[in-house]
Amino acid sequence: MSKTLKKLFTAMLGSLRDLLPIILVILFFQFAVLGQPLPNVIQILLGVVFVVLGLTFFIFGLEQGLFPIGESMATALARKGSLFWLIAFAFALGFGTTVAEPALIAVAAEAATVAAEGGMIEDSSDARENYASGLRYTVALSVGLAIVIGVIRILRGWPVQWLIIGGYILVVIMTMFAPREIIGIAYDSGGVTTSTITVPLVTALGVGLASSIRGRNPMIDGFGLIAFASLTPMIFVMAYGMLI
Repeated sequence: MSKTLKKLFTAMLGSLRDLLPIILVILFFQFAVLGQPLPNVIQILLGVVFVVLGLTFFIFGLEQGLFPIGESMATALARKGSLFWLIAFAFALGFGTTVAEPALIAVAAEAATVAAEGGMIEDSSDARENYASGLRYTVALSVGLAIVIGVIRILRGWPVQWLIIGGYILVVIMTMFAPREIIGIAYDSGGVTTSTITVPLVTALGVGLASSIRGRNPMIDGFGLIAFASLTPMIFVMAYGMLI
């Protein structure tokens, strides 16, 4: 127990160190540039404490739970020798983590509200909910397929740069034909998918898989899945915008 508490305390100090530059920037602009005192000091201090605690428990949870289970499952599936279950696991992991991504939920809801106010869809709760759900599931589907492509790349040893270059060429071409209202949402969708839930598990999958395959270097082949997870949502969301 003492070793666990020591690790937790170390993670808390790391979280505080990581947040310190942000705090200093805010204090500098508040006092030196704006020349105003902080409003609701107690509330702000309490919020900072909650942020430090939340970040600490999140990072500690990743190190203790999500990273090990992601790597162990990837290793076990690779040793099992079943390509079908490995691909199924990769797709389910990408799809499931993306659907649950808080940043994507927030962006999809905001996009639905703006679309309703702009007359793109009917201004009703059902229409907004359907639009947001369609956007979320489209992004989740794209990330699931992206992780599958990434896993196949690791298995085959394909160079990641050519796949990424080809993908972005397709993004540029689609941008010329997609509705202007969906382009910004599509580009942002590529960023919100690579957030708190998706990144740790997908990274652990790639590293664990590359570590378990002979001839693969975890440093070279294990990373790169997140790049696919950022790229494919732009393609799929623009296609979604063209269809609706």
